[in-house]
Parts: sequence; C-alpha cells; structure tokens
Amino acid sequence: MRIGFAGLGRMGAPMAGNLARAGHDLTLWNRSASKAVALADALGCAVADSPRALSDAADVVITMLADDPSSKAVHGGPDGLFAGTARIYIEMGTMSPDHIGWLADEAPADATVIDAPVSGATQAAADAQLLIMAGCTADEAAPLAPVFDALGKRTICLGARGSGAVMKLAVNSLIHGLNQTLAEAMALVGAAGIDSADAFDVIEASAAAAPMLHYRRPLYLDEARHDVTFTVALARKDMEITAALARSLGTAMPQGLVTLEKLKQAEAAGYAARDMASIVQFMRKDRS
Repeated sequence: MRIGFAGLGRMGAPMAGNLARAGHDLTLWNRSASKAVALADALGCAVADSPRALSDAADVVITMLADDPSSKAVHGGPDGLFAGTARIYIEMGTMSPDHIGWLADEAPADATVIDAPVSGATQAAADAQLLIMAGCTADEAAPLAPVFDALGKRTICLGARGSGAVMKLAVNSLIHGLNQTLAEAMALVGAAGIDSADAFDVIEASAAAAPMLHYRRPLYLDEARHDVTFTVALARKDMEITAALARSLGTAMPQGLVTLEKLKQAEAAGYAARDMASIVQFMRKDRS
C-alpha cells in the first residue's frame, strides 16, 4: 500500500519504521526536513518536500502530530495534505473531537478522515504493540487492516468519527491521574524515609499496579538518566483538552482538574520539557 507519513517525533519515527518493514511503499514528511531525510535514508524510502506532495505520493496518509494547531497547519492550505490526491487520512495523534470534525469538514468531498489515536509509549511504538482506538466502524477499518496491523497489537473500532479522539482523551486522563497519584504516594513514602526502589517493589506487587508503572519504573526512580518519552507540556495539553470536553458534555471531572493544575504548576516551575515522571520530583519539592 502507498502510505504517506507526517510527523516523525518520538512516536511517529518508530511507527513509520514498522510500516516500511511491513513492506509498504512509504513516503515521509516532517516539518524538520532533516529528520525525514535521515529516517528515509535508514529505511530506504522516499521523502516529500511538502504535505501536498506527500498526499500526491500516497493512497493513505497517516499523521502523528502534537496537537490541533499542528494538525490544522499540515492538513489545510494550498500546500497542505488536503490539496493532494490521497483519499484516506488517518490522524493518530491526540486531538480534540472538535478538530476531528474540522478535518472531516475541510477534507475533499470524496475523502475519508479517520481518527485513530494510539495508547502505548515509545517502546510499544517501536515493537508494534500499540492499541489503536479507531473512530470508525469495523467495515470501514477492514481495508486498512494491513496498516493498523503493522503498527499495533489490537485495533478497537468505536463507531462514530471522533469517538477515537474522545476515548484517547479518557485513557490519557486516567494515565495522567495515575501519574499524579503515584507522585503523591512516592513523596509520602520518601518523606517517611522509605527507600524509593523498595516502595516501588511494593506498589508493583499491590492491587494498585498498572502496566505503565512497570514499563515506566526506571523513569520514576531516576528520570534524569533516561530519555524523555512523554513531556509534562504534552500531559498538560491533554488534560486541558479533556477538561474542555468534560465541560462541553456537562460531566464532572474534579480529580482531572487537580491533575491539570499540578501539571500547570510543574510547567511554570520549569518542568515543561521533562518527562511526566518528573512529577514525582516536583511533588517531593511541593508538599502542598
């Protein structure tokens, strides 16, 4: 299948690699062109010089972008993806449902837009073990099975367009809430003099254990020695979008608002580019 891939960040680059290794005819585009060229050289695939050229070279375009404004800039305009000839556009970044609606409205009349965000960190992306939450029916997803199967371990179709975006925000609100609660628990046991590694052993063996605690353990115990996988700034962005969605739907999200406030405080304190595991350190400094 001819696939165009835009957005070669921490998640996008390994995802593109898996598509190439699965045998797809892959073309890359990235805002920082040097990153696209370097990855294309490694994978033996092509590079497009604009989003429109990427769309012209593909049947299916996948975008893995940071936020709504980034996605809007890449899709819209005379040199954007929608000006090209591809007719299936899959947005796999964490976006607002309103933005998915905008994409559907702005896409060519004969084009299909699918929101298919993923759950899983950078290692899951590298290992093609992502969970894909698709805002489409199983029938709509069926022709794209070779694409989704190259990227993830499972694809769950949620029916209506935009439902993938909503589900991703719900999952991330749980993840960021767990991150905040763990940070508070680690600050508590640390203040009582309990060794961090011993405390983490207990947490991992307890009823509170979750998969993310296991694979993120090295970051929680020594964040500075490991590569960033998900920044505080991105976590704050996620929670802002989720809080806005909750308001629009009339649902209460008191714990989520606390998580959002702590992320804002950490960002203001200089933690924006650090991994979200740094909230453990932030809470040790901020006992309020």
